[in-house]
Order: sequence, then structure tokens, then C-alpha cells
Amino acid sequence: MKGDRKYIMMFLLPAAAIMSVFLYYPFFKSVFYSFFRTKGFYEKTFVGFENYARMLSDELLRGATLHTLEIMLYVIVFQVGIALVLAVLVDSIKWGKGFYRMVFFFPVVISGTAIALLFVLFYNFQFGLLNNLLQQMGMDKVLWLSESFALKAISIPTVWHYVGFYFVLFLTAMSKIPSDFYEAAKLEGITGFKKTMKLTIPLIMSDIKVVITLAITGTLKVFEFIFVLTRGQNGTEVLGTYMYKKAIVDQNFGYGSTIAIYIVVFGVLLALLANRLMKREEITY
Repeated sequence: MKGDRKYIMMFLLPAAAIMSVFLYYPFFKSVFYSFFRTKGFYEKTFVGFENYARMLSDELLRGATLHTLEIMLYVIVFQVGIALVLAVLVDSIKWGKGFYRMVFFFPVVISGTAIALLFVLFYNFQFGLLNNLLQQMGMDKVLWLSESFALKAISIPTVWHYVGFYFVLFLTAMSKIPSDFYEAAKLEGITGFKKTMKLTIPLIMSDIKVVITLAITGTLKVFEFIFVLTRGQNGTEVLGTYMYKKAIVDQNFGYGSTIAIYIVVFGVLLALLANRLMKREEITY
């Protein structure tokens, strides 16, 4: 047993080292910088909690938070919802599960920047695919990235990008449910939609919690779609782009680090809240 622990530590240490260098060190470095007012890499002045106090009165940060929450709502409802529906449908068929798994997962392996550039072509006012289709149907062109619609337009590729990832997680969870459960439900006359609501979803509730947590934290990292499509303009500023502007564009690493800490804490609190709201007795098997 002691020999096994040695080998376990050998495999864990590289992963721990990588996480320490690329996750924990930058986080604690951000905590350190959040107590300074900076200008570039070298000029910094200790200001204590001034940056945190500044956040409380920052209207742009408040707007970025609301925009992030709006996208998060679309992601939880549509991204997770569509993934769950697709998983239920594919799980009910006998042949072709591998094909659908590959097709739905394919967008996940594509770079988010590449997808954003693709949607730039879709949304282009003069030559975009969507407006050409509207003209073919005798309708007027639409300014898809206007201030009133831009955030919803950006949410579409954001939702589409990771539907396949959550679909695979749900499908894998459903494949682990013993067939005896479904056979017993069939004998009780529980089939179709009732079977899904009374049996399948309760049995994968822990997986649904994990997926919603991933969706929440994933939304806080949305950046490339906003940056490529609107540069954070037209009412589409989110926490990721706002942090980038403060830290990189304005070279205010102190305030940028403070926003980074805020994003981490905000994400943890939302994940805890989501798990608390979904807390219930789960069916085990």
C-alpha cells in the first residue's frame, strides 16, 4: 500500500505543479496587485482597499455584470436545455448514437474565435447570410449587432458552441442508468415523457448540477465572441472584456486584478447558489 502511494504521488505531482504555476500563482498574484494602483508593469503604489471601493461605484462594471448575467440566463436555459433534450432523444434510439455524438460534439473542437468570425459573416449588414435570406423573402435588412439586439445575437454562437459538450455529458450519464429501472417503469405504465420526468432526470440530477455549474463558470469566461463581434461596444460589455480593457488596454493591472478577483468570487457564489436551489434528495443506483 505504501508503494502504491509513492506511485500515486508521482503522477499527482506534475498535475499539482502545473496547476500551481498556471492557476494558483496567477490568482494570488492578482490578489497582491489588487492592493496597488498601477501604471504599466513597473509603476505601482500601495492603495489598500481603494480598488475594491472603486468597484462599488463603477457603473461600467455594474453594466458588465448585468450583461454577463443575461448571457448566463440564455446559456442555462438554452445551452443546457437543448443539450438535455438532445441527449434524451438520442438515448431513446438503438442505432447511430456514436454518429450523433460526433456531429453534436464537433462545434466544441472548433476555436471560439473561428466561430465568432463565422458569425461576423452571418451578421454583416450588407452581405451577410441572414440579411440575404431576409431579402430573398422580401423582408428588410436587420442590423443584427445594434445596441438593442447585439447581446442576444452574441448569445446565439455562445450557446451553440458548447451544446455538444453538455450533450455528451448528459448522454454518458444516461447510459449508466441500469436498464432494469426502465423495464420496471414500463411494467408500471411509465413511458415517454413521464418516464423522462419521473425517472431519467431524477437519476441524473447530480450530473445536471455539474453541467449548470460548468455553464455558470463558462459564461464568466466569455470573451472571444464579444471581442470579435462588437469589441464590447453596443451594450455588450461583459466582465471578461471589461477586465481586459482595464488590465491590458489601460495598463491598470491593479484595478484589472481586482476585477479578476471579483469574477472568481462572483462565480463561486453563483455556483453555490445554483447548487443550493437545486438541492434535493437524489435517487442513487
